[in-house]
Order: sequence, then structure tokens, then C-alpha cells
Amino acid sequence: MRYAYALTSALLLGGVAGSLTLQQPLGAQTPQNSEPAMAAAAPRGAPMSFADLAARLQPAVVNISTTQRVQVSQGTNPFAGTPFADLFGGGDAQGGNGRPVTRQAQSLGSGFVISADGYVVTNNHVVAPGRQGAVVESITVTLPDRREYKARLVGRDLASDLAVLKIEAQNLPFVRFGDSTRTRVGDWVMAIGNPFGLGGTVTAGIVSALHRNTGQGGAYDRYIQTDASINMGNSGGPMFDLNGNVIGINTAIFSPSGGNVGIGFAIPAEQARPVVEALMRGGRVKRGYLGVQIQQITPDIAESLGLEKNRGELIASVEPDQAAARAGIRQGDVVVSVGGQPVTPDQTLSYLVSNSPIGSRIPLELIRDGRRQTVTVTVGERPPEEQLAQRLGGDNDNFADDDDGTSQRQAATGSLGLAVQPLTPGIARQVGVPAGTRGIVIGGVDPSSDAATKGLQRGDVITAANGRPVATAEELRAAVAEATRAGRSSVLLLVQRGNNPARYIGLRIKNG
Repeated sequence: MRYAYALTSALLLGGVAGSLTLQQPLGAQTPQNSEPAMAAAAPRGAPMSFADLAARLQPAVVNISTTQRVQVSQGTNPFAGTPFADLFGGGDAQGGNGRPVTRQAQSLGSGFVISADGYVVTNNHVVAPGRQGAVVESITVTLPDRREYKARLVGRDLASDLAVLKIEAQNLPFVRFGDSTRTRVGDWVMAIGNPFGLGGTVTAGIVSALHRNTGQGGAYDRYIQTDASINMGNSGGPMFDLNGNVIGINTAIFSPSGGNVGIGFAIPAEQARPVVEALMRGGRVKRGYLGVQIQQITPDIAESLGLEKNRGELIASVEPDQAAARAGIRQGDVVVSVGGQPVTPDQTLSYLVSNSPIGSRIPLELIRDGRRQTVTVTVGERPPEEQLAQRLGGDNDNFADDDDGTSQRQAATGSLGLAVQPLTPGIARQVGVPAGTRGIVIGGVDPSSDAATKGLQRGDVITAANGRPVATAEELRAAVAEATRAGRSSVLLLVQRGNNPARYIGLRIKNG
């Protein structure tokens, strides 16, 4: 996934066909493409031109650029202090000898005016620092008639990736949000923006999918997918329906090369509008919160738990004193519905909870130890994103090397491709897991195993297998044997790496 905006700097760049007719009994279903059905569903023809629509809407679409100050580390000049220093990068005056220097960078994106007095909507990442340590010094909004205005950041929301700007101008052309809930797959759409900083550019296509989950996680991972050409610099620009209504905000592209391959994503208006309205009022967007870390159910995890695929999400951890903990939700529970609405890849737990009123009491149906039950939770308020980010620790891989390869040889003979040993307090400090963590530490991984494919590595700590705590290699072998007797080909492990939240991983059991 790539965001569709640009960052530049003077010194840093940033078969066979046939037919078959069968006699059908009376009352049988007809083909989806039967003649009567197609007569009703066939399009009445593509637009002869988008010119009138584009001419009407383009004046309200703007270019947004930022000027940023970036600190960049310099490599040490091997000729520093010699007569050749100036020929190969200079000395201290030119920022050599490994000292950081400050440079200017610019970001480019798009936006659109939503009021005659100058409120502008864009993506947060368009006006946010382009890299760690960068500082945004100014934001400039350029209208299609080339008038430029310095913009004030009214508000931003990291979770939805939206921002609202204000420019001091009057009688501006503007556009309104439409009803994206009425959008259908196959509808024509038109995108306007500033790809690669070229200036106002119009592209058209159709809606390729709705409620598209890209795997990024969170309440707002629910996009309109389109094949209208979207590229770097289109971020923050509007997606219009053929009535001229803004039904989405172009945000990201899926591209191996960085260019358009016909897969772009837009934030639906139904999600964007309430966020924009809250930011315009100077408020903070409030969302429902459970206080859990969640994982999607992979096929291996589903198989290891005996669950149906594409249903429910797994609770990887529960925060103390939050809504989920108070309701009795536990690590390892699988939540399958919220308020009677099923949890699916298109309708995630985060989405359902975030859009529930704070303080409301809603039933959650979950599966625990193979049995369904319902708990009632009082929805809490989601803390600011910065506060949530501070709760996550970094990786810590400082675990002694397997110098003689003994652990890796043992791993090759194990049923999971792992060699494990008890987690002592000393090892716990070395691998950086939280104090009091109980489990077994991985000492070696068979490179040809499913464990290696899933990214397990030396120093990871297994705290549970098939929902039960494990503290010895014997307990892990017992869990594997139990799964085998139950006819399952996978075992579910809860794995802790450093201070990161524990994660569930379904591992295939080796044959033989």
C-alpha cells in the first residue's frame, strides 16, 4: 500500500468459448445474465463526455504543498582534516564528519474546498511531516486559477487520515459531500487531483469494490476501490459521482512500482463527513473503545481452533481496567458479533466498536474454549492515537547466538520445527519481555518449517498453546499431541516478542 502523495527535496528524493442450453423445469432459477434480466440491468450507455462535469467541479479542487525542515545525518568524510576535504564533501562547514544538517523538503497533494469562506479538506498525511524528525513550517493552498494562500491547520485526525485547513478568502467555488452509502460496484466515478505535481488532472473509472479492507487494521480500513487513475499527488483529492457529489477522498494506491495499476482507494464520504464536521468545530473525534489488541483469523488459526473461516476476530490481549476487561473478555476469545452484527473482514470488530456510542451497552457474542457465549460491554472512549502508540514497545532481539548450531539441529527434529527451553528471569531480561512473563523461549527455528515462514525467530517467547499456558517443552509437546488426536493439522501459539503485544500464530504440525 502506498499513499498517493509526493515528497520531493532538492537534495533528498524522497481459452475456449462455447455455449450450452439446458432444459429447465418450471420454477427453476434463471441465469444472472438472462435476456430479461440484462435488459433491465444493462447500462444505458457511457457518458459521451465528462467535460461539462469536470469544468463545473475543477475550480473547487486545489493543490496543497508543504515546506518542511528535515534533519539529515551525514556520513563521515574520510578526507576530513586533509587538503582534499573540500573535494569530497567538505569538513564541518559542509556538515561532514557524521554531524546532522538541516535541509528543506516539500510535499505535494490535493484537496477540495467545502465552503465559500475557505475550509479545505485533505488527507492528514499530505500535511504531516514526511519523515521522522521533520517539521512542517508552512502549508500552501493553490487554486486552479493559480492564486496562492497560506493555510492554517484547523484540525487533524490520525485514525481516519483526514485534515481540515482554512484559507482566508471569500466567495470561493466549493463542493459538498454526497451519500456514499448509495454507491454501487460498477458506478462511474471521476477523480480530480494533482498527480506528480502536474496540476489539475481529471481521470474517470468505475467503483471496483466497496468496503475494501486492505489489511492495515483499524476502524477506517474500509475503502471504496476504483480503477480511476490515482497516482502520487492525488492524495486528499475528491472522488465524484456523476451527479457531482463527493463520495470519497482519494487516499492510497496498491502498486508494486509506485505508479497506477488500476487499484486505488478512497475514504467513503459516510466516514469522512462526521470527522470533517467535528474538526471544523475545533473538536476531537470521539470513538468507541474496548481496550483490546485484535488479530484477524487466518486459515491456520481457524483450523487450529476449529472455527469457520472469515468469521470473527481473535483477542490477542486485553488492557487492564478498560471496557473489555470489565466485561470479562479474555485473551484468546474470538468475537463473532457485536450488537447482533457479524464480525467479518468487511465489517471488522474495530469498525463496529468505533462506531458505537460511547457509554452504550452492547452484547458481544464470542467463542471461548469451543463454546459460544454472550457478554455485555459498556463501550469506552478511544484514547488519542499518540497515547496508544506510546503503549507499544519496540523489538528486542538481543538473545545469545546459537554458536554451535545445537538448537537449530534440535528444531529440525521437532514437530513444529522449533527448539525451546524454559524462560528464566535472566533470559527474560535478555530477550526484553515484560517482567513476570511466563513461558518457553525459542532457541532455534528450522529454516524449512512453517514456523520460519511465519517469522518466528530465536528469542521469541511462547506463553500459551491451544489456549493453555505452557512453561516447559513437555507441555508444548502435549498440546501438539492433543491437536493431532483431535484431527487438527495446526496448533495455536501465543507468542511474545520483546515488549510488543503478544500475537497468536497458527503453526502447521510437521508430518512424520
